[in-house]
Parts: sequence; C-alpha cells; structure tokens
Amino acid sequence: MNFLLKCLRLVAAGLPLLATAAHGEPAYPSRPIRILVGFSPGGSNDIVARLLAPKLSEALGQQVLIDNRPGAGGNIAADTMLKAPADGHTLMICTTGMLSIQPSLQKVSYDPQTDIIPVSLIANTPYIALVNAALPIHNVRELIAYAKANPGKLNFASSGNGTAGHLAGEMLKLRAGINIVHVPYKGTGQAMTDLLGGQVSLIFDQPISSLPYAKSGKLRVLGVASLQRLQSLPDVPTFAESGVPGFDPVAWTGLCAAKGTPASVVARLQHDVAQVLRQPEIAQRLSQDGMEVVGSTSDKFREFLATDKRKWVSVIKEANVTLN
Repeated sequence: MNFLLKCLRLVAAGLPLLATAAHGEPAYPSRPIRILVGFSPGGSNDIVARLLAPKLSEALGQQVLIDNRPGAGGNIAADTMLKAPADGHTLMICTTGMLSIQPSLQKVSYDPQTDIIPVSLIANTPYIALVNAALPIHNVRELIAYAKANPGKLNFASSGNGTAGHLAGEMLKLRAGINIVHVPYKGTGQAMTDLLGGQVSLIFDQPISSLPYAKSGKLRVLGVASLQRLQSLPDVPTFAESGVPGFDPVAWTGLCAAKGTPASVVARLQHDVAQVLRQPEIAQRLSQDGMEVVGSTSDKFREFLATDKRKWVSVIKEANVTLN
C-alpha cells in the first residue's frame, strides 16, 4: 500500500509538467527572472524590488535579478520589457507615474492598457507633507492658514513637472483653496537638499525616503495623505483629520508583465508575490517604511488602475498641468 501511495504521488507531481510539455511550453520558470526598475538604485521602488527579490527566488526556485534602467520616467524599462520574450522571465516594477500619470501628460512608447499586464499591486504609499523644521508651521491647519494669509509666499519642491509629488501639491491647492508655488527639480535628491537648506518650504514625499530626515529633526511632518494614520507615524494626523477631506495622493508600487505573457505564468507570479508579502518580516518592514501592503490579484490591480488614472487625470485637468 505504501508503495502504491508513493507511485500515485509521483504521478500527481508529474502531471503539471506533462500538461506543460503537451502544450510545447517549458515549465515556468526555466531560467533566472529579471525585474526591471525604471529608476536609479536606492529609490523607494528599487528598495521594494530588492526586498522582495530573495523571497521570490525561494518561491519560484530561480534566481530573481534586479536590473535598473533609469530614465524617461520609466519608459526605458518599459521598452526593455516589451522587447523581451513575453514569457514571464522579464518583468517590471510599475508605478503611479508610469501607468496613471505620464500617459496623460506626454507621449509614451507603450499603451498602459494593452501593452502592460498588471500582475499584482504590491503596496500603496500615502504621501506625507514635510517642511523645514525652521519654518514656523507645525501642522496642516497652520500650513493652510499661513498660505491663505501669504498667497504665493510658500513654495513646494518636487522631482519634476508632472510627477506624483508635483500633482500632490496641485491637489492640495485645489482641495484647500491655497496658492503655493511649484519648484520642479531634476530628482528627489536635489529637491530634498534644497528643502533641508531652506531654499524651498515644503515637499510631498514618500515616507521611505524622507522619514530619516524627520526623525533627525531636520524636517517636520505635517500630515499624512491616507484614510488612517501610518504605523510608522502614529502621532501625525491625516489630512482628513486636519480639515482637508479628499486629499489622497497615494503612490503605489506594482509588478507588471508584458502583453502576451501566459495567464498561467501571471497567476503563478501573483500567487507567489502575495505569499511573500504575507511573510511577517516583509510586511513589517514595508509598514515601517510607511507602506500599506496589498498583494492584489491581477483583476483587482486592473480595476485599481482605472480608478487611480481617473483621479490623477482630474487633477491634471483642473490644475491645467503641462510639462512645458
């Protein structure tokens, strides 16, 4: 009987491989997997990718490599993925700017709805508003009061025109009825340097890159753009608590594949990403960095993208945002 059970188990284990071979496709994954990141090493999306890669390697049984292809707002990474075979061995970290914002502001080399398959929404990251600690503003209410009393005097930095940080500032102007001046930079690093030096007043940034400055006392966090307070900032109120409902500029990080990737591969990747995100050490690390862990299905991610794009397009139109 034990011998018979062992034989049955061996047959059952081999069925997926037989089914795959019958369709003329090798078992997935059959070689190392490359995850493209359209931004420089050290940024929030790169940090997330490198945090997940070792755990995904364990789950998939193949090495997962991170390949940074910075430039053109993620266009270079998208081009690279779309030129590779659509077999799930070349994936991409997709972001708010790449799929929800940039296609509405400029011509991109891909159609976010037809060329990109959303595999799983990894995490949402509510923006936080920070000011230089020397500025006599301690919370969102004081910020709005100061801006109304001094229209055009306050300015806010971003990593460039049309970025989520820029549109977050435009959204606050619309929701709070204030006039603050946008100062675009060529990257978050330069913007943060000038905020620390007092050349600019305010920035809307992701906690993962700005919390160290707040904890050191150099910057002051005024509010969090989420429905509930962040675990990493329990004493900082949300904008809704501070009298600005509807201010919800949330950045997100997801995993995407190229069109034509087999549905079975997408399902496998989604399942393994969700499993990795449930691991306590991963979930805790992301929460500490101000992220809200998701791990959605592909269909839920697609639904989210449609809603997210409508939100940002509305801000672009209301604020008359252009890249000129």
